[in-house]
Amino acid sequence: MHNKVVYRAAQAAGRAGYGTLRFNFRGVGASEGVHDEGRGETGDFRAALDAAEGLGGPPLVAGGFSFGSAVALRAIAGERRVVAYVGVGLPVASRSGRDLPAPGVPALFVVGELDAFGPPKALAEFVGRSGEIVVVPGGDHFLAGRLDVMQEAITRFLARIASGEPRQGSAV
Repeated sequence: MHNKVVYRAAQAAGRAGYGTLRFNFRGVGASEGVHDEGRGETGDFRAALDAAEGLGGPPLVAGGFSFGSAVALRAIAGERRVVAYVGVGLPVASRSGRDLPAPGVPALFVVGELDAFGPPKALAEFVGRSGEIVVVPGGDHFLAGRLDVMQEAITRFLARIASGEPRQGSAV
């Protein structure tokens, strides 16, 4: 929740006119519970969608970083309240990136050129035609020193989704 990537992605959503909700999955930080290999965390994400709907209402944009981006993809499958998805560092080359569903909404995937957990080539094979990919030149998994590129890509994508109108929705 306090990771630089997550923080800067939330800032980008705010710049595009969305309220944001950041949260820790079970067992992270001071949260209760223990890591559940993505199963329980998917429920955590759905609970966050419910909370975001209560706070800001639809439309909802879902997203995450690394493990969180994979959990978000699973959580939004069939979810009608979600109008877009933003995944940063989707770990398609790791255990948490196996058997992911394609997003059923407009999607942006941001990946560092040197990301070992979700290399651009593997990400492109996964995404196919189901979303837009922005490869951050010289970026690693955490986009160290390149967060500005990620932030600008997210801001542009969400501004296109919003079609220039002020948004009352929320981004999770």
